[in-house]
Amino acid sequence: MDREKLDNLHDLTGRVAIITGGTRGIGKAIAEGFGVAGAKIAVASRKADACDAMVAHLAEMGIEAIGVPTHMGDLDSISALVDETVAAFGRIDIVVNGAANALALPLGHLTEEAWSKSLDTNLRGPAFLVERALPHLEASGNAAVLNIISAAAFLFNPHGAMYSAGKAGLLGLTRSMAAAFAPSGIRVNALAPGTVMTDMVMNNPPEAVESMQQAAFMRRGADPDEMVGPALLLCSDAGSFITGQALIADGGLTPH
Repeated sequence: MDREKLDNLHDLTGRVAIITGGTRGIGKAIAEGFGVAGAKIAVASRKADACDAMVAHLAEMGIEAIGVPTHMGDLDSISALVDETVAAFGRIDIVVNGAANALALPLGHLTEEAWSKSLDTNLRGPAFLVERALPHLEASGNAAVLNIISAAAFLFNPHGAMYSAGKAGLLGLTRSMAAAFAPSGIRVNALAPGTVMTDMVMNNPPEAVESMQQAAFMRRGADPDEMVGPALLLCSDAGSFITGQALIADGGLTPH
């Protein structure tokens, strides 16, 4: 190990990253961080205006990016995301599945519509995004998939069971993908944040937000930027021998 090799560990120059849920919260922070590390970014979000605003923001930072309005519950939309990324940049090296649906219903009150809406975004969509991107990931030589799960994948959650089920399912999928794609040089890992001070968290009642923060050893929520380091580790050469793992970055909420 020398200084040049050390400096290059987190360098993403020449790589192209698709980041879903990339216009706010954790996804936005990762898009910024990966862009600063040298990657070209394809930002995906349901709303076209949010994509446009994020692309303009990244351009001000000197980051080359496109925005592709994408509904993770629509497989045609997912295919379009892959196609537009390749048309713009010629390759795909990294897929970050950051989009999520926080729809919550208590057990005993589930509906088929709610179940589909939740699981299509949180589990089916990420699975098929990787499926659609797979030929390009196989051609990369430095391919990494990062599935953003949640500490909820490891915890009981009677009022948010659909969300927990989707995230736990995505963890299982991560491990299976890692085993299946290792021969093709594709690493697949999961990042499990705890309480991060995003819109999803802050939309809860203040007392619930406070309770979530106090539940962790560190007695606080994370800033979204605190997820960039773990994500960069798992998607850069710094994590070249890490696959099939879940990195829990939750301030001590779910000690293992």
